[in-house]
Amino acid sequence: MTPEPVKPEDSEESAPHAEPIELETPADVKAETLLLERAIGGWRGIIDSGLPTAVFVVAYVVTSSNLRSSVIAAVAAGIVIVIWRLIRREPLMQVAAGFAGLAISAFFAARTDNAGNIYLPGMLTNLGYGTAFFVSILVTWPLLGIAMGYLTGEGTSWRQDRELRRIYAAASWIWVGLFYGRLIVQTPMYLAGAVELQGIVKIVMGYPLFLAAAYFTYRVLAPVLQRKREERAIEQAQDTEDPPTDQA
Repeated sequence: MTPEPVKPEDSEESAPHAEPIELETPADVKAETLLLERAIGGWRGIIDSGLPTAVFVVAYVVTSSNLRSSVIAAVAAGIVIVIWRLIRREPLMQVAAGFAGLAISAFFAARTDNAGNIYLPGMLTNLGYGTAFFVSILVTWPLLGIAMGYLTGEGTSWRQDRELRRIYAAASWIWVGLFYGRLIVQTPMYLAGAVELQGIVKIVMGYPLFLAAAYFTYRVLAPVLQRKREERAIEQAQDTEDPPTDQA
């Protein structure tokens, strides 16, 4: 009499249930959230950074190119934003940094009596960031990898992984394009003294474009990061199932 074959459901019931594999850690969620939103302050950051520039452009047109009045209006708008955030007890990191940049730009424009110079500090900042990202790629230390390593708590361990080095370098090129792209578009306007037009372009190419770059960066990184999580989870599961044997 032959033994009855074991049914699949019987073997499944008798086998111990495996613990669910966690593919996404809190550190992963934190890093991607910061990349997409917190690094730029979300929609509040977009409004906080764009409103003073918009006020400056409108005031410059309305006052028939009166630099002093336009600068005062822009600074006043920045002060109102700071006060509003204080009243609502909201984070001030982005708005404070934005207001400091606005104050420097306004002082520089007023000091040189050149309305176009209100955009010059921002242009120099784009040059600095773009160059930093470009050089980091050339020396195989892409800044995006350094930032993600810091956010996830993994430090520089990503440099041991050739695929991660390649994907971080590829994503860093997005930021090279962003910062240098702003310069390429705005420099001719600055040299031509097109203050109103450059103000409009600055708003469009400001945080909205920054947000788009962050989104595309996420789209580039997400598949590789997800695969790495799965590989780590599989390795952890294998280590749990196959404990080291006692060879004594």
